[in-house]
Formats: sequence, structure tokens, C-alpha cells
Amino acid sequence: MRDDNNNIREEERINSSKQQPQAPMALKLTDSCLRLSVVPLSLATIWLTVTNHQSNPDYGSLDYNSIMGLKYMVGVSAICAIYALLSTISSWVTCFASKAWLFFVTDQVLAYLMMTSVAGATEIVYLLNKGDTIVTWSEMCSSYPHFCSKLTIALGLHVFVLLSFLFLSVISAYRAFSLFDPPCDSQVNINA
Repeated sequence: MRDDNNNIREEERINSSKQQPQAPMALKLTDSCLRLSVVPLSLATIWLTVTNHQSNPDYGSLDYNSIMGLKYMVGVSAICAIYALLSTISSWVTCFASKAWLFFVTDQVLAYLMMTSVAGATEIVYLLNKGDTIVTWSEMCSSYPHFCSKLTIALGLHVFVLLSFLFLSVISAYRAFSLFDPPCDSQVNINA
């Protein structure tokens, strides 16, 4: 009788391990909150960057259209906001929630896009603040202080979006790879 109970428990354990594991509710809520936080942060980054312009009577006007890296930042922010909203909605829909690999790959790609965008925008802010004496490009923030301060705030928000996507990448990697059993730990006895 005891052996039968042990066999039944072993079969239940094997059958339960074959079922697709469900992510804990706290992980799902964290994932959704991070995705939802990306939307307003990205929209704020877009708004601060697109509405950023300043005129100087000596040097003319400066706006985000003048700098290609800022256009790239706006484009990546728009893609991230749209994806974050759609992925939040689809993560609660059962037929899409089981597509862990889709979320994993897309989160990874967007994290890399965000990384390049933050790097480009950081270089722009640095050059606006410090200039580059080797190529005789002087700093511009003394002539355009309002533009530089708004751009610095937009970059800070953009960094928060990057951090969110880095955490989302870790969460989606956990979800994607938890679908598989860990490698078998078999010990081989080699007698020489």
C-alpha cells in the first residue's frame, strides 16, 4: 500500500512538472507595472524633446530637428511606448500570455534599441555641455540654457525607460526559460 502511494505521488509530480509553469502573480504584476510605467515616461520624453526649442539673437534657433540623434531618441521612445502598451494588454490575454518567447525576443531587441538611443542622446548632451575642442565645436549650453536643461530632463526619463526594459528583459527571460526543465544532473561513475 505504501509503495502504491509513493508511485501515485511520483506520477503526480512527473505530470505536474510536464505542465507549463505559471508565473507567480507578483511577477506578473511587476511585469505589467513596469510595462505601464514605460508609456508615460516615453511620452514625456517625446513631449519634452519635440517641444524643446530656443532662440538666441546671436546664434539663431535650436530645436530637436537640428540634431539627428534626438530624432532617433523620439522614434525609439514612440516604438517603446506603443509596444509597452500593447504588450501589457496582451500579457493578460491567455492566448498571448503563453507566448513567452515572443515577449523575450521583443524585450531584448527593445532593450538594445534603448541602449543605443540613450548612448546617442548622452553624447549629444555631453557635447552640448562641454563641446569638442579638437574639432573646434564649442559648448552650446551657455547660449541655449533652456534647451539643454529640457534635454537633460528628457534624457533622464529616457534612462528610466532603459532601466525598465532591462528589468523587463530579465523577467521575460525568466518566463521563457522556466518553460524548460533544468539539465539533468546525472553522475557517471567511471571506473578506471
